[in-house]
Amino acid sequence: MSRTRRRLFIQILLFVVTLVTTTIAGAEWMHGTSLFYANPPLTFTQVLEGLYFSVPFLLVLTFHEFGHYFTARYNKVKVTLPFYIPLWFGPFTTMGTMGAFIQLRSRVKTNKQYFDIGIAGPLAGFFVALGLLWYGFTHLPPADYIFTIHPEWKALGDQYPQHVYTEEALAGRGAVKLGDNLLFWFFEKFVATGPVPSPYDMANYPFLFAGYLSLFFTALNLFPIGQLDGGHILYGLVGRRWHRIISPIIFVAFLFYAGLGWFKYQDFNQSNTDEFLIQAGYLAAYIGLNFMAMSRLHPDRWTVAALALGMVLMQLVISYFFPAVEGYRGFLLFAVMLGRFLGVYHPPAEIEVPIGWKRQLLGWFSLLVFVLCFSPKPFIMFE
Repeated sequence: MSRTRRRLFIQILLFVVTLVTTTIAGAEWMHGTSLFYANPPLTFTQVLEGLYFSVPFLLVLTFHEFGHYFTARYNKVKVTLPFYIPLWFGPFTTMGTMGAFIQLRSRVKTNKQYFDIGIAGPLAGFFVALGLLWYGFTHLPPADYIFTIHPEWKALGDQYPQHVYTEEALAGRGAVKLGDNLLFWFFEKFVATGPVPSPYDMANYPFLFAGYLSLFFTALNLFPIGQLDGGHILYGLVGRRWHRIISPIIFVAFLFYAGLGWFKYQDFNQSNTDEFLIQAGYLAAYIGLNFMAMSRLHPDRWTVAALALGMVLMQLVISYFFPAVEGYRGFLLFAVMLGRFLGVYHPPAEIEVPIGWKRQLLGWFSLLVFVLCFSPKPFIMFE
């Protein structure tokens, strides 16, 4: 078998496996139970209903990747078909996938090419996500649909929200609340033609959940950092010199927000020595994560160490004066992966030319898309 055919076989296999894992994950989220661990477990019919989640979600993901693919081909850049990444650890842990990626197999020569290839994916996926959200919010099931997921709530009658959405009840069932973003809010307020579900139960509605995740991943890709799609767009808009200034500033601000409030001054203001030492150990590990995330910002390790320590000290100062202010620690792993492995800076193009007002307009539009899709706290877990 030739290398090309072997790669194609792997790509098809990965897609099929990803379709299976996202279908299983969708069924688990949709029915609020597990494939294997529940009693009784999901039935085969219930698993197939997970296609209501996996098909629209993978459709958005596929349009995103093929937006990159066809734009690269148009620009005479050699590129592979998408590699899908299946991922399923068990119920309510993943969405069945970590996304997909294409491989550029020849050098991108101009900043225009970087811009075009970078912006095509998120915009293609975004417009498909809009259609998905429009369908989901105009085809909402009746209000008693939630009783098919939680039949025990039916006995509570119309007053069930007062009982099942308390902090204790949410923690007891390990609920996940979807965060706010401007576009989802718009659809809830101005497009919905039926009863809008509680944000605590949105994952039980497959079209809405798939649409929300599509916005979430679109926003992640549009971060104007490094070699993310947003980083390519930023490079095309402002050039290499300004990218090297703006990208690390945005990255450090993002990393700062991710860890803000994780450790508070009050955690160390206690007489219990053992507890103090445990917190100090966690804090040291957190400083190490920050060092890892910023390790490629500067070639001098002592400078990076000073930045990491300074960031943590500033976070502790803010927690002292404003203890209620918190970021979103769920972003921390993404920030570490971005800073340590993907990089914050952008490889230089051989040729840099003005991209023209039409591309500039598209670039600023992509920034608007990022603002509309971004949620400061996308997933709030109750444990």
